Amino acid sequence: MEGKNGHSPPERSVSSAPLEREWTGSEVAIVGMACRFPDAPDVETFWKNLCHGHESVRAFSYEDLRKKGLSDELLNHPNYVRKGVVLDGIDQFDAGFFGFSPRDASIMDPQHRVFLECAWEALEHAGYDPGRTDAAIGIFAGCGMNAYMMYNLLSNPGLMASSGEFLIRHTGNDKDFLTTRVSYELDLKGPSVNVQTACSTSLVAVHLAMQSLLLGESDMALAGGVTISLDQEKGYLYQPGEILSPDGHCRSFDKDSRGTIFGSGAGLVVLKRLSDALADDDSIHGVLLGSAVNNDGRDKVGYMAPSVGGQVAVIAEALAVAGISAETISYIEAHGTGTPVGDPIEIEALTQVHRNDSGEVGYCGIGSVKTNIGHLDTAAGVAGHIKATQALKHAQMPPTLHFKEANPLLDFEKSPFYVVDGLMPWASQPNTPRRAGVSSLGVGGTNAHVVLEEPPKLSPTSPSRPYQLLCTSGTTSTAARKSLERLISFLKEHPEDSLPDIAYTLHVGRAHFRHRSYEILRADSRKTGGGGVADSVSVMDAKEPANVALMFAGGGVQHPGMGQDLYDCEPIYRRTIDDGLALLKSNDDLDLRAVLYCEDSDSAASEMAKPGIGLPALFLTQVATARLLESWGIKPEAVIGHSVGEYAAACMAGVIGFEDALRLVAYRGRLFDALPEGAMLSVGLSEEELLQWLPDGLDIAVGDPITWTYTV
Repeated sequence: MEGKNGHSPPERSVSSAPLEREWTGSEVAIVGMACRFPDAPDVETFWKNLCHGHESVRAFSYEDLRKKGLSDELLNHPNYVRKGVVLDGIDQFDAGFFGFSPRDASIMDPQHRVFLECAWEALEHAGYDPGRTDAAIGIFAGCGMNAYMMYNLLSNPGLMASSGEFLIRHTGNDKDFLTTRVSYELDLKGPSVNVQTACSTSLVAVHLAMQSLLLGESDMALAGGVTISLDQEKGYLYQPGEILSPDGHCRSFDKDSRGTIFGSGAGLVVLKRLSDALADDDSIHGVLLGSAVNNDGRDKVGYMAPSVGGQVAVIAEALAVAGISAETISYIEAHGTGTPVGDPIEIEALTQVHRNDSGEVGYCGIGSVKTNIGHLDTAAGVAGHIKATQALKHAQMPPTLHFKEANPLLDFEKSPFYVVDGLMPWASQPNTPRRAGVSSLGVGGTNAHVVLEEPPKLSPTSPSRPYQLLCTSGTTSTAARKSLERLISFLKEHPEDSLPDIAYTLHVGRAHFRHRSYEILRADSRKTGGGGVADSVSVMDAKEPANVALMFAGGGVQHPGMGQDLYDCEPIYRRTIDDGLALLKSNDDLDLRAVLYCEDSDSAASEMAKPGIGLPALFLTQVATARLLESWGIKPEAVIGHSVGEYAAACMAGVIGFEDALRLVAYRGRLFDALPEGAMLSVGLSEEELLQWLPDGLDIAVGDPITWTYTV
């Protein structure tokens, strides 16, 4: 497939599944992600936006800007750009969910609020509830300048007098407390480290998290960053020679590139050692092969300038740590600020490392997410990381926007790179998995580079029961309902995803709150078109565990094929039935299988109606069901039964053993078969009303005020 401007990458084979390979033990798996990016409240929306070439730059009207207090003089300035990148919802925070009072929430920096919510979502995406695991979970991250405290809190004398600067700073404003606040709220006991390296912060955090995992400090680690500007909808004044774009668009690598545009956002990835992720059957979205961090030192023209030498060194080191050659990389997510100086230096550094001995050119795609969502400052690195991971996972390279003609200083024609300017399938190299590099460069010279590989091919999900119970919950009934509605929407859009896996994760990988909602769904209904998925949901409140009583039925309800679905898909149920059938065969020479599990025909129903067959079959079915319920944690406080159900109740209560109870039931059935022919009738009359109609030879067996039962 060609890009928008006619570029066609080299022809290579396209593989639909990753190649099988051996691992060294130093790889780290990406098992979860979460983000709040402009126009993208989650990773899935972010990926869709990238594939569709969506640019999150908004134009602001003259009138709206005047209402915000901007002067006519500023708005009429020829260099004033009435555009910006907006992160919606920064004024919204579910304080009650985390136990914050309205006052505490109001003095907490929006960066800390959004980051805390993202941390929770990232762990949910990974399938882990921190309250239900003993794993040491670390967190490495950083945030932007705490402008909220500076402009909104310190300027409020009443608030400062009542709370004090120390409390306000430590409650959730200063950079020092970003990660430790998350560790406290989510009860994470691994390393909690704040990282601050300017624009490279969140990718440096990924590097540090990877090191913590490989050193054994952490069993799982979150890494990322957040930056939120409070004045998102005011535009900016362009100054020639600065990093900001003159027209509100970032044109990475293009001849018309003049700078970037800043935005707000937050992103986190959840990492585990690959060996652990494979052993735990985690969802693996990508693999980190290696990473490196360094600093330019004084090898550049000025403190804020980038350095070719520093970038060459960090890229080469990351590849060396990964143990792979540069020519196996087929995509680079660049820092790509779109500045006339920064882009040429970055491409020169990448070219020095990636140029191979054969002189092959144009074999590696390159792009920059900044053309979509702007420069997210401390969250920029993790934004590129998530983009590259999604691209590997979906085997697609999304477009870099606004690229028409290359900056002549980049010399792409002699480099290994071509700009991905249209959505392209990601062709694989022969016998080599898809691999990507991600760069992030910080003002001040701290450079970071990571090497990623597509996720490994995992074994298919093992067979499971045909029906799945999908449970969600929330701290409020509204939250529980919306949670299930979002799940149902996801299921409709992704019929290929494993329903048993989803049900399992909802059960063991989610916190369980008071308000519950649920849906029962057949596993293959979304693929076959049958069953469907509900469009509305109901919510119930979870109360203290209720006492459970099991009631066992007497003869008459048995039928051929009863429990067939449970026998086919539930091992505990099947084991009880098989043990019982074997005992009946060896002790009584009774073969129930042919009648119990056969098509429901008149002859089979007639056989099942015989007490000698139907009663032991009913006993086995009810005991197997009760044992299955107990294996699910549903243990009765009391049991009660009628007729043959009394034996099942006694067996489950431990009054009589399984084998003895089964033999008694079988013997009872044979006695019934040996009696003269008779019948039983239930009549809905009182004793006085019935006695006048009762003929000789019939007796009252048992009764209650409504129904009397009579036997011969």
